[in-house]
Amino acid sequence: MTFLFDIGKVILDFHFEPSLAKLLPPGTENGPERLSVLLEKKDDFEGGRISLAEYVPWAIERLGSAVSDEDFVHAWRNIFTPNLAMWRVIESLAAGGHRLILFSNTNGIHCPWIFENYEIFRHFPEAVLSYEAGSIKPEPEIYHHAIATYGLKPQETRYIDDLPANIETGRTLGFRSWQYDLNDHAAFERWLAAEMMHG
Repeated sequence: MTFLFDIGKVILDFHFEPSLAKLLPPGTENGPERLSVLLEKKDDFEGGRISLAEYVPWAIERLGSAVSDEDFVHAWRNIFTPNLAMWRVIESLAAGGHRLILFSNTNGIHCPWIFENYEIFRHFPEAVLSYEAGSIKPEPEIYHHAIATYGLKPQETRYIDDLPANIETGRTLGFRSWQYDLNDHAAFERWLAAEMMHG
């Protein structure tokens, strides 16, 4: 079987704000507002519409902080924790010879860094990453890109993502989709068991 896996809130949990908040100057009163401005442009960054060289200086300027590019990149990366329950599933699927493909909105700060620092990604020789594809989920373009690049048959492809809008596009295009909830991994396991039985 072929599986499309989202990364954030599926393979890795993440929390942007606590890590980025450490970059704000001490005593910053409008910290949450400054951080939300950064995340507003994240879609453009992840969609490949803003380059890494453009985004980092812009973001540091918006923070109003004297941090270095290196400090910013470190904070931007230091947001992840492994979802070990899903890691065990991935290990099992890989051992069973299933085809595993990453399908993620991400950026040039997180990639290839996460692939080098989290061993689970060795099971994903193929990937569709938004900043390389030039579009982001839930835009249909990135799904069509995945289908064309990897010769996918949506009705035979299992797609796991945490965001309702992404799942909705997946279902519209015929993927066998599951909206994953980090707080209810057992529900995913039940869905997966049923999918494996029906082939």
